[in-house]
Amino acid sequence: MTAPINKNDRTTVYIEDLTHDGNGVAKINGYPLFIQGALPGETMEVHVVKTLKNYGFAKIIGITEKSPDRVDAPCDYFAQCGGCQLQHLSYEGQLKWKQNMVANVMKRLGKIDAPVLPVKGMDEPWHYRNKSQIPFGLGDSGQTVAGFYKMKSHAIVDMERCLIQTGEADMMMADFKEKLATLGIRPYDEQSNRGMLRHVVVRKGRATGEVMIVLVTKSRKFPQAEAAIELLRELVPNVTSIVQNINGEKTNVIFGNETLTLWGKDTIEDTIGNVRFEISARSFYQVNPLQTEVLYKQALDYAQLTGNERVIDAYCGIGSISLFLAQQAGHVMGVEIVPQAIEDAKRNAELNGFTNTYFEAGPAEEVIPRWYKEGKEADVLVVDPPRKGCDEALLNTIIEQKPKRVVYVSCNPATLARDLRILEDGGYKTQEVQPVDMFPHTTHCEAVAWLELV
Repeated sequence: MTAPINKNDRTTVYIEDLTHDGNGVAKINGYPLFIQGALPGETMEVHVVKTLKNYGFAKIIGITEKSPDRVDAPCDYFAQCGGCQLQHLSYEGQLKWKQNMVANVMKRLGKIDAPVLPVKGMDEPWHYRNKSQIPFGLGDSGQTVAGFYKMKSHAIVDMERCLIQTGEADMMMADFKEKLATLGIRPYDEQSNRGMLRHVVVRKGRATGEVMIVLVTKSRKFPQAEAAIELLRELVPNVTSIVQNINGEKTNVIFGNETLTLWGKDTIEDTIGNVRFEISARSFYQVNPLQTEVLYKQALDYAQLTGNERVIDAYCGIGSISLFLAQQAGHVMGVEIVPQAIEDAKRNAELNGFTNTYFEAGPAEEVIPRWYKEGKEADVLVVDPPRKGCDEALLNTIIEQKPKRVVYVSCNPATLARDLRILEDGGYKTQEVQPVDMFPHTTHCEAVAWLELV
């Protein structure tokens, strides 16, 4: 394709859709132009800033016809920060777009004709995150900065508040950041690989109010630890755990392998519905507990348990979905490749008094076929894979073993559609798909699909 437009051209375009990272999409003779800040249904004049063979980029000069869903983004940092992409779209507009996005992906990529229901959103879509990972660094003048990264960059936007995180996390970006110099703690600089404090991670139990603060440092030696503990306890009176994680590698990965409890408990607790969870510094735990309960209840509804079924939970993590299912199942077996997560799952089952669960570490595509050979068949199989979707071998196992019902919990509509197509070709029929808005003001959308063997 030859670009029908050139760099520095000005033209009027109509915005058809949004990309996965929130940019508007206009087409000129089939040639896509991506425009940051544009919304579907808008007509605007744009300045073309870059053209490639198959697509280009443009900036807004002026909007001649605005979307009725356009709003002023309430966050002072929205134009710079890469954390949210849709604050300029009303929340009702976000939910409508997400439903259409999931439905279009199902039809286009998976040829799935099951109904996609309206997105289950939040009554109050702000301050929902129970976990914040805040990078610390040096600004252009050598000052300490803390906040979140610019879009597609590792440059830190210096911030003092975030409208989707907790007040305790805001305290780290404001008061704790200001006082670091008085403690003699230097923030880490990626370029020189020098300095001490890399990240501050704040985790909060929504139901319990317990707070864990994790200081990710470049070295184990931390002479200012006592002073940092004293300051954090003063700034965050409800803190119950202060932890040091050591990451001495030159890497973008946040956590290192060693974790030490500096003060208080090793874990904090939270509840989702009637199920209690212990959360450590590195435990996987959904960041939006209110919507997690909505998501898990949907999975439970689709499982249609009567109290006698044997359920297998692939990719079970710390057992969060497994324990929800165990409330109504005869027996639940969970498998997860991360051994520490399995230990967390066993501990959480014990914490809640469940005796009808079993957890095993290993690849689901290897463990589940062995379970079947041992006679441990499932009436219902639940999967909650990472963004890349299910392993092909696991999908083949499901098709071969033929559990009568499959519940697929997904954080990526594209891989969900792909995997549903494989399962449908293998003898299943998708009954319906229920999207759930776990991350308001971003382009991410989770979904639960219900399949029956036909």
